[in-house]
Amino acid sequence: MDWMKEHNVLLDITSKTVQMKSSKSGKVMHIHLPSHKHSTHSKCHRSSADREDTDVFSEELPGLLPDRDVEFAIELVPGTAPVSWRPYRMAPDELKDLKLDEGFIRPSLSPWGCPALFVEKKDQGGKRLCVDYRPLNAVTIKNKYPLPHIDIFGAKVFSKIDLRSSYYQIKIREEDIPKTAFSTRYGLYEYLVISFVLTNAPAFFMYMMNSVFMNELDKFVVVFIDDILIYSKSEEEHKEHLRIALTRLREHKLYAKFSKCAFWLKEVSFLGHILSEKGVGVDPSKVEDVLNWKQPKTVTEIRSFLGLAGYYRRFTKDFSKTAKPMTSLTKKISNCEEAFQTLKKLLTSATVLAQPDVTKPFDVYCDASSNGLSCVLMQEGRVIAYASRQLRKHEANYPTHDLELAAVVHALTIWRHYLLGNTCHIYTDHKSLKYILTQLKLNMRQQRWLELIKDYDLEIHYHPGKANVVADARAWPTLEMRSMKGRRLVLGLT
Repeated sequence: MDWMKEHNVLLDITSKTVQMKSSKSGKVMHIHLPSHKHSTHSKCHRSSADREDTDVFSEELPGLLPDRDVEFAIELVPGTAPVSWRPYRMAPDELKDLKLDEGFIRPSLSPWGCPALFVEKKDQGGKRLCVDYRPLNAVTIKNKYPLPHIDIFGAKVFSKIDLRSSYYQIKIREEDIPKTAFSTRYGLYEYLVISFVLTNAPAFFMYMMNSVFMNELDKFVVVFIDDILIYSKSEEEHKEHLRIALTRLREHKLYAKFSKCAFWLKEVSFLGHILSEKGVGVDPSKVEDVLNWKQPKTVTEIRSFLGLAGYYRRFTKDFSKTAKPMTSLTKKISNCEEAFQTLKKLLTSATVLAQPDVTKPFDVYCDASSNGLSCVLMQEGRVIAYASRQLRKHEANYPTHDLELAAVVHALTIWRHYLLGNTCHIYTDHKSLKYILTQLKLNMRQQRWLELIKDYDLEIHYHPGKANVVADARAWPTLEMRSMKGRRLVLGLT
């Protein structure tokens, strides 16, 4: 206890953080204690920031932030007339939730009007305002912004900073504010800050953040939307790099969320890569689902596996010869097992897996069944990554339409760093999903998912079940699948 008193140690059980002051340097150290579910890459999150840097990690945004050099603009297709949809129904007690956004919205007299409703927050409880901006997004000129280049040669120390309510920190250009108007049973309102459902929000935020860190990019900073990676060759150098990065945030009045930041890491996952002093590596989770596929025990399971494997036979050397023991089932069990293990290795080899090309569109095959969700990311017939997971308890009660949509959302979420800002084609064997982007009546779950979907430049195509052997969820029952909940899953490059 004397030691704690000497260093002025403060414990925060709720946020799982410890704050202490060094008796030698006077520096304030923050230690974030991760839960058991945290990745082994972040055993200790440490920031040697001065006291003056703690203002960057604000508990809440201090209301509407001041004007910036750049503001979010909504450029419309020429000849567009205002669009107004009738409001969705709301419960009487939702008025108080609407008032929670005061300061970021204001009453409106705009001729525009998109419907709005409240959806439940998954982890924090309470409700969140959700505007259906499909009418506005449909007539907005789309912007694109390239993914960042990662070159960290020689880097040994890493930190990640995640901004707090990032879009709410950017104002909308005054003449474009009326376009964001949304209708409720309590009247018409409009946003003063960016709503994350607006189609160009990610591209604009990337542009703004790269402007903020223009002098540091490709030297010791990489930015992806509201995620900032700082990398250095030594701890002494990293201290200075962190100071500069935090200074940039303070200068531009940008606020970070301390509980989502990680400091002084030796290894970190970022944009589908594992970064360490060894360089840029492959994230093993990319092919883990296939490598964990258990040995099939029935004819149906064998056919399912061979259906997936056969799809890539043109990339697999001696496919027919390798698969013959499984195909014929006339050989000894040991031969079948050997063929099975060999095919798994071939399916996850460099001859099948491809490097993504951000100049070309992506193809995502999705499927869902009572066994779980499965997805495959491809380009020009070549696999980039596999993914699947079991259904969560509440998902078992989803109607077929929502379950198939859940598979699409799962793919967009885990491959966000590939698909955001690029054209992607979604293939599903559920025909009605083709119309989800224009469907007028949505339940609250679909509305929440549509928020995520609208960030992407995508087209949904119907792909009959018999043709969808790549992502057929019925073919994945023996996988050692695990829940992705609470984990920032990234899938790497070969």
